[in-house]
Amino acid sequence: MKIRKSLFPAAGYGTRFLPATKSIPKEMLPVLDKPLIHYGVAECIEAGLDEVNIILGRGKGAIEDYFDKNYELETEIAHKPKKVKLLESVNSVIASGTFTFRRQGAMLGLGDAILKAQSMIGDEPFGVVLADDICDTEGDSVMKQMVEVYEKYQCSVVAIMEVPKDKTESYGVISGSEEEEGVFKVSEMVEKPKPEEAPTNLAIIGRYILTPDVFPILEQTEAGAGGEVQITDALNVLAKAGKVVAYKFKGKRFDCGSVDGYVEAINHFYGR
Repeated sequence: MKIRKSLFPAAGYGTRFLPATKSIPKEMLPVLDKPLIHYGVAECIEAGLDEVNIILGRGKGAIEDYFDKNYELETEIAHKPKKVKLLESVNSVIASGTFTFRRQGAMLGLGDAILKAQSMIGDEPFGVVLADDICDTEGDSVMKQMVEVYEKYQCSVVAIMEVPKDKTESYGVISGSEEEEGVFKVSEMVEKPKPEEAPTNLAIIGRYILTPDVFPILEQTEAGAGGEVQITDALNVLAKAGKVVAYKFKGKRFDCGSVDGYVEAINHFYGR
């Protein structure tokens, strides 16, 4: 089945960026002239996932406003072609996709946010993007690369990268056998393992393609690390059934959920 839908969990508080995120959604923090979430949405649309679903929390209305026409602003600047041109990138995204929004309610983890989207997704495979992970590539976007992997293996796909062994506590980590260059059949996934307990240094980043059979598993998944429902725990069930592959993507990832990674992204894109 062709993948048409993407999901953006965007309900979190973004506490690492306080006090800015007291009133500004983390996903709306700008990297140059576009907010974080713009990069992920544009990536999905470029990969053919033009039905965009966003899970929101309290105080996240700015995200809805961003992906909507602003008639007052556009009327005000209509006679200023240079300023009108500045809106082309977001207006192109708005015109190319359809957008649906839903509240998560209580923030109970990524797994819970994905489960809340079940009625939006239905019985289809779908992409999941964490907006604070920005990926830059020289060729196809990371999500487009992953769609090709899904089309070949017809199962859930997680994007992975190598990280220093002492950083595994910040990631979900996979182990498995390499089926072809850069593609691993996952046998186990561990959420935020201590360095001495990590099976590998292959860490999951904020890009997934999930099959709808993850939903009934999430319904039965109890809160794990941090008291939250972890998507890693649910995917581990599918992995043990041979239904998950990991893809070592081609490109560079910036962790814009941290101040250091956010500054690194700004410097990277400014220097292009």
